[in-house]
Amino acid sequence: MTRTAWTPLEGSAQAVALEVLVNGPLSRTALASRLGLSQASLTRLTKPLLESGLLVEAEPSASEARLGRPTQPLDVIPEASHFAGVKLTEETAYGVVTTLRAGVVAERTMPLPGHDPAGVVAAVAELVAALGAEAADRGGLQGVGVSLGGNTREATVVTRAPFLGWRDVPLAELVASATGLPTVIENDVTALTEAEHWFGAGREHATFGLLTIGAGVGFGLVVDRRLVTSPEAGLGLVGHHPLDPGGPRCLVGHRGCASAMLTVGGISGAVSAAVGRWVGYDEALDLAAAGDAVARAVVDDSGRALGIMVAAAANFTTAPAVVIGGEGVRLADVAAAAFAQGLASGRDPDASEVEVIVRPGDFHQWARGAAVVAIQAFVSGRPAAGRRG
Repeated sequence: MTRTAWTPLEGSAQAVALEVLVNGPLSRTALASRLGLSQASLTRLTKPLLESGLLVEAEPSASEARLGRPTQPLDVIPEASHFAGVKLTEETAYGVVTTLRAGVVAERTMPLPGHDPAGVVAAVAELVAALGAEAADRGGLQGVGVSLGGNTREATVVTRAPFLGWRDVPLAELVASATGLPTVIENDVTALTEAEHWFGAGREHATFGLLTIGAGVGFGLVVDRRLVTSPEAGLGLVGHHPLDPGGPRCLVGHRGCASAMLTVGGISGAVSAAVGRWVGYDEALDLAAAGDAVARAVVDDSGRALGIMVAAAANFTTAPAVVIGGEGVRLADVAAAAFAQGLASGRDPDASEVEVIVRPGDFHQWARGAAVVAIQAFVSGRPAAGRRG
């Protein structure tokens, strides 16, 4: 399969290519309207992109075909390039291979030998090699994205990762050296938000929020199709947001905050304390679903708190949609009625209904987010460790 160069595209040519990648296939009329271009300008810009093979003419939809002589919409070939995404947790590296449009074509998992950076990088390199073998007959990998809980700088350095005990680790350079592939790194919630931004909720909503629940609580925000971020994006600040003044305390002593009410550990701990034995997260939800009164009360309290949290996110940002992701998302289903109550209690009766989008809780969804930041670096020409030229 012929590979085409996305860089050095710039200006209007890059805007055209990115619009088709993220929102295509698009008719020429729709594309010109989205970008505010005349048909003549669009023709001038798309001609070299079509000649190079970066853009292609797709088949018109069935509805367009019935209207007579439809124009062929413009599209990309998603299978023209493939990327590895790796999500690091405290014990495991989760990996995926995706297409240029973030479609997952393979998944793998690798245990971490410990938290020493050299050992983690070796495990990531082994995982990427296995993922590369999955993509060998598709032209190999174009780049690697790695995401983790913590703070990063310039897509290259992990400045802080508490669960690994890291400070100022040049992870992107280390992984690029070990794999021979351009590598970028990002906070995991930011990467997951970027996946929604380009290939998820962002296709329908210019503004949306992403709330993640699992080991911690995270929040990402896109406003007018731009990611809102800061150097403190990896601190999980929303985990301190108060939800229930009578709720349990978190590890730092806050009563009824998001970390106490919504995390996997918080819910497991509350149910365990109530029943007098250790109960894992899935068992806690299973007990609630089966009608156990004690587990039901804890899970409903957390579900109600989740609804209040979603309402707060929508209220503060005026976002019409909130995506819920992370390994704890099953709470939204098991406590659906309590969640709806909490959401309603936090919204003005005259406010428009918030669209709530629940994503799968699989850790490989986090890895897909890491692949998306690699895709973004590839198509935009942003710096990546190990990239030549």
